Amino acid sequence: MQKIKIISVNLSEKTGTIKNPANSISLNNKGVKGDAHAGTWHRQVSLLGKESIEKFEALAGRKFQCGEFAENITTQGMILYQTTPLDRFYNENIELEVTQIGKQCHGDVCAIFREVGNCIMPKEGIFCRVIRSGKLKTGDELEYHPKVFRTVIITLSDRASSGEYSDRSGPKIKELLESYFIEKKKLYEIENILLPDDARKLKTYIHKALKQKVDFIFTTGGTGIGQRDITPDIIRPLIEKEIPGIMEMIRIKYGQEKPNALLSRSIAGVSGKTQIYTLPGSVKAVNEYMNEICKTLEHIVFMLYGLDIH
Repeated sequence: MQKIKIISVNLSEKTGTIKNPANSISLNNKGVKGDAHAGTWHRQVSLLGKESIEKFEALAGRKFQCGEFAENITTQGMILYQTTPLDRFYNENIELEVTQIGKQCHGDVCAIFREVGNCIMPKEGIFCRVIRSGKLKTGDELEYHPKVFRTVIITLSDRASSGEYSDRSGPKIKELLESYFIEKKKLYEIENILLPDDARKLKTYIHKALKQKVDFIFTTGGTGIGQRDITPDIIRPLIEKEIPGIMEMIRIKYGQEKPNALLSRSIAGVSGKTQIYTLPGSVKAVNEYMNEICKTLEHIVFMLYGLDIH
């Protein structure tokens, strides 16, 4: 289990100024109590690693005190900017969720920038919001827990589930998602489920996945207009907010060359913080759909978690 040590906690009453070390800080649902950067936004608490400060000291030719870069928490033990949004730090007292890596440099408004002409905070500082309130002091430790994205893939096929042939579309979704998560440097868990075209069983597994609060649910098969094609009809009532544009664009894009693609009734949407996508049952269609869907997955995650990241 990776941990970071708190080597200083820091406060300032005004923005654009250095923060002064304190004996301890109190964290609440707005950030650090008494700090100028506290508020109902996603960058409530700022952290900067001693590792980054020492690197900048070598470039600047002088030593820097904790808080000079306007960080609330100065840490030691890991490279903070290698974390990703939704990772968490916590101990028995508090819990923080990473919301942003780096920020826009404010130039002349920044005290360090005015002195040195550069600053490490916009590049290597990270920002968090408070998940669990409490006190933090110098010498405390926080455990680092990276976000693990969980996905359930459900293949709907009478013939594949009876053993007439092997399911290829479900494994193809898994393969494409694995490539996506690896490229994005995200941890992931993927579960593949094979079911007949059975409305009751599909509904049961979808409810189970939603109860577990998985990040993504993908289904493949049952999106046409045949008698046994029931997937969109079962999924739509379980979606809180539909995202029609994704599937409409895919149908139009690929339907221009293959009109039969326009017969797909695939839908996309969200329930809570879970994204749900129903895909056709062919490997070719899975490739086409996933090529477009993967372009928006991360942005939708940020929107669902209220992160203003562009």
